[in-house]
Amino acid sequence: MGAPPYKLLIIDDSALVRNILAKGLAQDPDINVVGTANDPYDARDKIIQYKPDVLTLDVEMPRMDGVEFLRRLLPQYPIPVVMVSALTERGKAITLDALDAGAIDFVTKPSYGVASGLNNMLNELAEKVKMAAKIDVSHLKKHIHTKKPTPITPTALAVSTDKVIAIGASTGGTEAIRSIITRFPRNISGVIIVQHMPAGFTSMFSKRLNEISQVEVKEAQSGDRVMNGRVLIAPGDHHMELVRSGGLYKVVCREQGDKVCGHKPSVEVLFRSVAKHAGANALGVMLTGMGHDGADGMVVMREAGARTMAQDEESCVVFGMPKEAYVRGGAERLVPLDDMPREIIRVLSSMK
Repeated sequence: MGAPPYKLLIIDDSALVRNILAKGLAQDPDINVVGTANDPYDARDKIIQYKPDVLTLDVEMPRMDGVEFLRRLLPQYPIPVVMVSALTERGKAITLDALDAGAIDFVTKPSYGVASGLNNMLNELAEKVKMAAKIDVSHLKKHIHTKKPTPITPTALAVSTDKVIAIGASTGGTEAIRSIITRFPRNISGVIIVQHMPAGFTSMFSKRLNEISQVEVKEAQSGDRVMNGRVLIAPGDHHMELVRSGGLYKVVCREQGDKVCGHKPSVEVLFRSVAKHAGANALGVMLTGMGHDGADGMVVMREAGARTMAQDEESCVVFGMPKEAYVRGGAERLVPLDDMPREIIRVLSSMK
């Protein structure tokens, strides 16, 4: 891990994009753009030459796409990578594959309002580059999945229709969520998740999880029931809240409303609604992520009688949100990611 200014190598097959990114990111005094590369082969030589602290990588490139490059690169050169993604279906798919392959995070290229969208994208990319440069990725390789996980077969899971598991995650969360959800048994209590992600990506992420899990996983829609064996993921650019309707729990997804804690969907919004409507029937889980979204909401959940836990530092990509949840008193304790599914089931079984 380097120290500011962080040495950045930009990899993109478009000379125009390379120029825009290099000029834009060089405006940040904490970023030193040491070079650009037009494809992974050019990048390999420049990685050896410049020894960058962080890379930005276009997801769609000729000769070798970003995912294949990551799979070859990271075992030899564990360098933090931020993907630059197109909003195409193929771009979304490759981006999710890239996160699986070890990329830290991604930003999307603007599709409309290019001038204002470009500035927003460059600002977001600069922040993510600086965050990524501080992350030691060498220990994360063991968390990159290589085989299909075996679901836990609980001996005494108290099957209850009135329990709710609420999960919040950001940077590194797609991998963490997958490692938990794919190990849940099919009768697990209802799960509701906020993962910081743009619209479109949450839908594809949900479909992929659904294909490899025993539980049903879907992008949430207003009115969806929270029920055993179902996982609802908040849609990008919508806040998701839990409500109680008679004896049932449902979710409401709202496109209206400003970002909360800098995000939409926001974990804070979800957790506060869970505290209000589920109280002691809820279990809150905070996973890896930058910032403090949901930390105060988890405090409110705990005050309402909910059980809570957060991911431990060693297994996090970014120990931001879990740390804040723990330090502020929201999370009862820190749990390693590998132990999280079993611990969730244990706590659920102990809840009256």
